[in-house]
Amino acid sequence: MKRQTIERVTERKNPAADSLDTRKTHDILALMNREDQKVAVAVRKTLPQITRAVDLAANAMAKGGRLVYLGAGTSGRLGVLDASECPPTFGTDKVVAVLAGGPKAMFKAGEGIEDNRASARRDLERIGLGRTDILVGIAASGRTPYTLEGLRYAKQRGALTIGVTANPDSPMRGLVDVEIAVNVGPEIIAGSTRLKAGTAQKLVLNMLSTATMVKLGRVFSGLMVHMEMKNAKLRERGRSILARATGVGPATAARAMKAAGSNLPAALLMIWKNVSRSEALDILKQQPNTALALRKARAEYLKEHARAGSRKRSRGKA
Repeated sequence: MKRQTIERVTERKNPAADSLDTRKTHDILALMNREDQKVAVAVRKTLPQITRAVDLAANAMAKGGRLVYLGAGTSGRLGVLDASECPPTFGTDKVVAVLAGGPKAMFKAGEGIEDNRASARRDLERIGLGRTDILVGIAASGRTPYTLEGLRYAKQRGALTIGVTANPDSPMRGLVDVEIAVNVGPEIIAGSTRLKAGTAQKLVLNMLSTATMVKLGRVFSGLMVHMEMKNAKLRERGRSILARATGVGPATAARAMKAAGSNLPAALLMIWKNVSRSEALDILKQQPNTALALRKARAEYLKEHARAGSRKRSRGKA
């Protein structure tokens, strides 16, 4: 009977890494680079599964649910990394990360905690995971006890579940509504899933959160219109986005942003629709999908300006 470790892709020895410890520095790096190039190709093969996961997440979040990442070790830390970027980038706190061992495990490895099934339930109970939420279990092996138990708990609570793993046909498959199994092959250091498997997980989480936010209207025309402008760099970026989107000069953009209370979507509406801040906020309240509200306002603005230009040309000919 074969041992489980032999059957797991992430635990196999990579033939390309034979005599790795005898190679020159450049050769080691060249091998790593060649192996890393396989990651994007492997992720591309899972696009149908990622697509379904994004659609489920966007639908759940549109109804008030949260996108919750759960994992241990590197997998869990990658969830924390992605979730922590969502407030400043998309202006939302609805992407949450739960890491086995808590915040201290972000900075100091405590790998034994991944075997503690009970702590997964406690951690999800603590954040009040419910049926409107969607849980993303992240585990390179696809068999981490902490993560699998969290997925079981989520199913019991009636929440949708997604699994992100590097091992096809893992136990995770039977616990999730969508399995995203990115087969990147063996690592150059057998079992060190912080390498290709971790890179693949990061790419998948990037796609999952970003595409979900786009679907929810938190991004307009490739611009992060919902970003939190809490430092000088981001305030400057906000003014730049406003100027680029509307065609106004830097000084006008700065005045509009101040009048809008540093609310970028409101500032865009104030320029395009020539309305007050309160009127702009009312428009955004009536249309939760900011991108749709902005796209409509810009279309009306451009249409009116085209009409005005046509009238001006007609008067000139007369």
